[in-house]
Amino acid sequence: MSTNPSRSRMTGQQRREQLIVVGRQVFAERGVGATTVEEIASKAGVTKPLIYEHFGGKEGLYAVVVDREMARMLEVITKALTADESSPHQLLEDAALAVLTYIQDSPDGFRVLTHDSPSWHTGGSLGSLMSDIAVQVEQALATTFKKTNLDMKSVPIYAQMLLGCIALTGEWWLESGRKVKKEELAAHMVNLIWNGLTGMEPKPKLGRKS
Repeated sequence: MSTNPSRSRMTGQQRREQLIVVGRQVFAERGVGATTVEEIASKAGVTKPLIYEHFGGKEGLYAVVVDREMARMLEVITKALTADESSPHQLLEDAALAVLTYIQDSPDGFRVLTHDSPSWHTGGSLGSLMSDIAVQVEQALATTFKKTNLDMKSVPIYAQMLLGCIALTGEWWLESGRKVKKEELAAHMVNLIWNGLTGMEPKPKLGRKS
């Protein structure tokens, strides 16, 4: 166990934040089911009772990590989808980039969200997060559907498909080592979603359509 003196001078709030960061990292690496309080305590350089004091145990810490990551991801995507004076195509580009930027900036957080939630956790999951985001997507799609006289009843279906494409592709991108630049990947996602297989551009780039 670490005896770094700087850690012993942490305030209660600083210690709590440290444990959240460490917990997120360990949950991302091992999954919540395989993670133990002992592992988190060892990595944080604290004793097990301190984790119980702040969070009541592994379950409480996991719930805090998930809630924070869900709120963060929802915030960045909602901001992209509610931008003023944006065309539907621009909104789609912004949403794809927002997800990829979140994944790039918080890979551990995204891994926690994409892991299967344990049976004892009744809070949020990636599925419930996507449901919240889908409301914003539906509002953006509804405008386009009205203008093009498409069936408004199908808006929720397309919203879920859009989110599934972006989220699952983002997961693949993260686990494959992010060898493709996020702008390039976003352009390809938008290319497929916007143009369909029969109208895809050979070398798509962001910002082409109004």
